[in-house]
Amino acid sequence: MFLWAGTKGVQGPGNQRRTIYQKIREYDVLDKRKTVTALKAGEDRAVLLGLSMVLFSAVTYFILGITMVRAYRDSVWTEESSCTVLNSSIIAEINCSYSCGAECRRSSRYPCLQVFISVNSSGRVLQLSHNEEAQEANPECFYIPKCRKEYSVSHALVTDISERLKAYGQVPCYCDPTGQQDSALLTRLYGRRAVLSSLLWPTCTLVMGTLIVAMVKLTQYLSILCEQISRIKRTGLPPRAGTLHSVDGTKFNRLILDRL
Repeated sequence: MFLWAGTKGVQGPGNQRRTIYQKIREYDVLDKRKTVTALKAGEDRAVLLGLSMVLFSAVTYFILGITMVRAYRDSVWTEESSCTVLNSSIIAEINCSYSCGAECRRSSRYPCLQVFISVNSSGRVLQLSHNEEAQEANPECFYIPKCRKEYSVSHALVTDISERLKAYGQVPCYCDPTGQQDSALLTRLYGRRAVLSSLLWPTCTLVMGTLIVAMVKLTQYLSILCEQISRIKRTGLPPRAGTLHSVDGTKFNRLILDRL
C-alpha cells in the first residue's frame, strides 16, 4: 500500500512542466473570461443606449407630430405676401378675467385693435390678425393682450402696436391662396423653418442611436469572425459546428497535445 502511494506521489519533469503549463493556461483562460465578460457588459450598455435614443426620438416625433406638424399642416394661411396697412384703430373694449389667487378670478377689459390691410399682389382688402391663436380667440381683434388688472397698461400696449403698424406701412403677411378666408396673418405660430428646426434634434438622435446599435453588432460579428480565423490558424481545423463542418473531439485533443 505504501509503495503504491509513494509511486503515485512521484512526479517526473514532464509532469511538472505539464502542471506549470496547465496553471498558466488556467490563468490565461480566466483573464480571457474576465475580458470577455467586461466587453459583453460594455456592449450591452451601448446597445441599451442606442435603443433608448431611438425610443426617445420616436416619442419626440409623436409629440411634435400632434402639435407643431399638425398645426402647420392644418393652417390655411400658407401664401406669403406683402401687404399695405390701410387702417389701424381701437374699436371696442372686450371683457376678460384674470387670476388673483388660487380660487380667485376678477374681471377686467382690454382694447380691441382692428387692422385692415391690402394685399399688394392681388389688391384684396383683408382684416389682419397677429397669428392663428388671435384669429381663433377673436377674429375681430388684431392682438389680444394678457388680461391685467390695470386697463391703462393694456391700452398703452395696444396703442403702441397700432402706431408701429401705421409707421411701417408695408408689412409681411400670410394669406389663404384659395381666397376663401377674409383675413390674413402677420406671423404664423409654426412656420416651415420652426418645424424643420424642431425635427432636426430627434432626427440626429435617431441617426446616432441607430449607428451605435449597428456598430456594436458589426463589432460582435467581426470578433466572432476573428476568433474563427485564429482557431483555424492555431489548429489547422475548420471552426465549430454551425459555421463549417464539425470535427471529432479526440482528433482535436490529439492535435493540441502534438503541438505542445
